[in-house]
Amino acid sequence: MSYVIFGGKGQLGRKFVNKFISFGAKFSSYDIDNCDITDINEVFKVVKKDKPKFIINCAAYNLVDEAEKDYKLAYQINQAGARNIAIAARELRTYLVHYSTDYVFDGTQDEPYSETDDVNPINHYGMSKLRGEEAVMDVLDDYLILRLSWVYGKGQQNFIHKLSQWAENNQELNISQNEYSVPTSVNLIVDATLKALKKNLAGLYHLTSSGSASRLEWAREIVRLKGIDVKLNPVDIDYFNLPAKRPLNSAMFNGRISSLIGELPHWKADLEGFLL
Repeated sequence: MSYVIFGGKGQLGRKFVNKFISFGAKFSSYDIDNCDITDINEVFKVVKKDKPKFIINCAAYNLVDEAEKDYKLAYQINQAGARNIAIAARELRTYLVHYSTDYVFDGTQDEPYSETDDVNPINHYGMSKLRGEEAVMDVLDDYLILRLSWVYGKGQQNFIHKLSQWAENNQELNISQNEYSVPTSVNLIVDATLKALKKNLAGLYHLTSSGSASRLEWAREIVRLKGIDVKLNPVDIDYFNLPAKRPLNSAMFNGRISSLIGELPHWKADLEGFLL
C-alpha cells in the first residue's frame, strides 16, 4: 500500500509523514518546493511516477485574513489545485482523501452542523475551500472529503503556538468569547483518516474531536495544561476588527464518522494527549 501526500510540510502533512515512517509505509511527500498543485502537469508527473494507491491532499491556502486580499491565490490552491489532484486521481485510478473546513458554514446555527446542513461561507477562505469540495465531487465519483476545524499540531500556524508567543510578551490577553468550534489535533485527524481508509469509507464527513468550545475556553485549557501565567480577558470577536469575518458557531457534529470508525475523544482529552 502506497501514499502520495500533497502539502507534506504543513502541520497535518508532517504528521502523516511521521506516521508513515513509524510503521514503514511506502509514501512520497510533496510541497510547493517540489510540486506546485496549481500546475496540473506537475501533479500528473509525480502521481504517474509514484503510482500510489491513495493520495492525501493536505495542501491548502489557510491564511484566513490574508485570503481577503490575496483571494486569487486562495482559489488557485484550494479550488484549482484540488481539481488538478482530483483529475490526476481519476485518470490514474488513485483514491483521493481531501480536507476541507468548518468555515464553509456561516455560523448562524445554534447546534453543531451536520453533513446535510446548508453551506454558506462568509469569507474568501471558506468559499475557496467549498469550491475545492465541489471540484473534487465534480471530477470524482468515489472520494473521501473530511471537514476539519481549529486544527493544531507541531508548527507555528495554529492557535496554541500563537497563544504561547503572545503570552511571552504580555501579562494579559484578549480572547474571543463568542466564537465557537471544535479544537482538533493532527494526531486525531491522521489516526481517524487511516481508520476511515481501512474501512473503505467514501463521501463527505465531519472529522473533529467531540464537544465544542469557545476560543476563550480553548485558551483557558491551553494555559492550564502548559502552565502559562497570563490573564485571559473575554471579548467579542468584533473587538479585533479582523479583515475576514468569522462564523460565530462553526462547531460540527462528528456522529456520522464516529459511528463507523469508533468514538472520537472529547476536545479536552485530545488536547491533553497532544500537550502532555
